Amino acid sequence: MPGEPPLKGIKVLEFAGLAPGPFAGLMLADAGASVLRIDRPSSPTAPPASDLLTRHKASLAVDLKNPRGAALVRALAARADVLIDPYRPGVLEALSLGPAELHALNPRLVYARLTGFRRDGRFATMAGHDINYLAVSGSLALLGRAGAPPTPPANLLGDFAGGGAMLVQGVVMALLARERTGRGQVVEANMVDGASYLASFARLARRTPTWDRPRGENLLDSGCPFYDCYETADDGRWVAVGALEERFFFELVKRVEGLQGQGWEKGRRHDRAEWPELRRQMAAAFRAKTRAEWERVFEGTDACCTPVYDYGELEQDRARKEGDQRPAVTLRETPWLAVRKDAKNISHGQGPGVEGEGYIGRRLQPGSGGEETLKEWFGWSRGDQFEVEAGGGLVLKDKAKL
Repeated sequence: MPGEPPLKGIKVLEFAGLAPGPFAGLMLADAGASVLRIDRPSSPTAPPASDLLTRHKASLAVDLKNPRGAALVRALAARADVLIDPYRPGVLEALSLGPAELHALNPRLVYARLTGFRRDGRFATMAGHDINYLAVSGSLALLGRAGAPPTPPANLLGDFAGGGAMLVQGVVMALLARERTGRGQVVEANMVDGASYLASFARLARRTPTWDRPRGENLLDSGCPFYDCYETADDGRWVAVGALEERFFFELVKRVEGLQGQGWEKGRRHDRAEWPELRRQMAAAFRAKTRAEWERVFEGTDACCTPVYDYGELEQDRARKEGDQRPAVTLRETPWLAVRKDAKNISHGQGPGVEGEGYIGRRLQPGSGGEETLKEWFGWSRGDQFEVEAGGGLVLKDKAKL
């Protein structure tokens, strides 16, 4: 029997936001932490958050501009382990919920702050989105095909990889340090530094033949014909080729009709002047068969050629196409919580799984499960420690026994 999830017992306050902050809360919740999202009370002028990264979370509706609402959050922070601040610098300080005030109440609190731009950089006071953070980090200039504008990878690299996931790494390190020091600390992540750190290899490789050419002309950025995607006979379907090493490229050439006997496997492929011709031949060859036919050709081989699946087909055929969503990592003794409802082994996580199984997100209504969480955390109940005001927000009860 597996042990409890690794973050079992960790209490997290997550201020409602979009994308990176909720993703950080999701990762902590999937690892077993109890995550309580602080929402505004919903109203015709303040609809519920559109966030779908709500798995395993509960919500409290609190009007932070109400002094008694802010007092309730301070009382929670005085007993919590982690707080996630997704706002621009100064927002929570203006509500007396900044790190100085809360660490005075709870020195063990890990106060996790996430911004887009650097807090001490020239863009600190400006609004921005993922594309802007990647732009000033240097990483966006690396992405895209030759002769084309830089291509933003949706908001995957900034919001989620460089933002939320990096923040969680900092939180876990701060919790580990707390075991040694007994004290929490402020954890500051930003998407500029996070994206730049993720680009470490590419940045360092700029002074090597791997990445010393303009965007889209290098080995790993679509410049190389044996590291790229090719359309198949069924329009709109693709295969991905990553046959970099000699033996893998030999396996590819053996199985793609029309490539044999032209010297590609004897070193011709290393001549960059020949790359356009090799790309032309590979494109024509892959267009001769459907993706399913290419799957049968390459399955079980070391040719480094795989189908490019989209999430629609992965959801429809999870078993064959490995579309079942799992925890990001497998901890053999203390696995994360399961995503899939019928998880049967540790690599799929533990517990009953969730509705939607990682393909259908569900909005968390303000206040959903929040009172139950307060009961579980501290034994608090309505009328004793807190009450609900007319607008629907929870507030700290006057003279509450905490």
